[in-house]
Amino acid sequence: MTYKHVIGFGVAGNFAGHLEQAGEDKDFLAVEVKEAVQPKAIFPFYVPSEKAGFLSTYPLSSDTIIPPNDADNLQIEPEVALVCDIEYQDNKVVAIKPHGFAAYNDCSIRKPNAKKISEKKNWGVNTKGISSQVIDIDHLREGGKLDNFRIASFHKRGETVSRYGEDSPVVGYSYFHEKLLNWIVDRMNNQQDIGPTENIADFLENAGYPSQAVISIGATRYTEFGETTFLKSGDTSMVVVYDGTVYTPEDITAMAEKQSFAEQGISALVQSVA
Repeated sequence: MTYKHVIGFGVAGNFAGHLEQAGEDKDFLAVEVKEAVQPKAIFPFYVPSEKAGFLSTYPLSSDTIIPPNDADNLQIEPEVALVCDIEYQDNKVVAIKPHGFAAYNDCSIRKPNAKKISEKKNWGVNTKGISSQVIDIDHLREGGKLDNFRIASFHKRGETVSRYGEDSPVVGYSYFHEKLLNWIVDRMNNQQDIGPTENIADFLENAGYPSQAVISIGATRYTEFGETTFLKSGDTSMVVVYDGTVYTPEDITAMAEKQSFAEQGISALVQSVA
């Protein structure tokens, strides 16, 4: 499945503790928030417009990661991505309506001198990941289908499979449900070009107001192994979004060790590092 016609955004700082582990919390000191748990910003990772420079390169893959030439500190970032419809009125976003979700790898370079978040997020083709298994949902309100799901991630090197991120409930996101969607709509219309953040309304305009978006809603915290282990050529990255009422964390670990995941109630993203 390809999303070349959609616009791609991510949410920064929507899982308590992740930015600190990634060494990115200092990047956001100038960003004003209304409450301590509020995400810091949304950022573009793909904009279907020739005006978007490096962000016009389509970066998503469901099976491969191609590391940048100059990075030895590439990490898996396990997330849920929402596949959404965007509704506009007078060139302003009035609603975001998710209709599907999938496992997502917001694979990032730890680039200390990057001026904008997006500079760490798209360095070419096959640099991020979204599972080809998209699970349908009808809404993101409390009590909905996605509330039952959890996010797990694993790293394989040689024959050794290790847990990379903490196995986390999707409802553990700081902002979720309508609160998250309303905040994203506000950021799309009002986020400014300040510090590491960018003016999102400009990207929407340049892309001709696309009707759909893929929005990754934040990376989980790392295990100690994940925090200190970076991707190398030959590794395998696995991000698994699974129904926690059907499978246990132990079930998912056993599937990861075999690199074979059940098809029902699971969106799995398995990528080989080139």
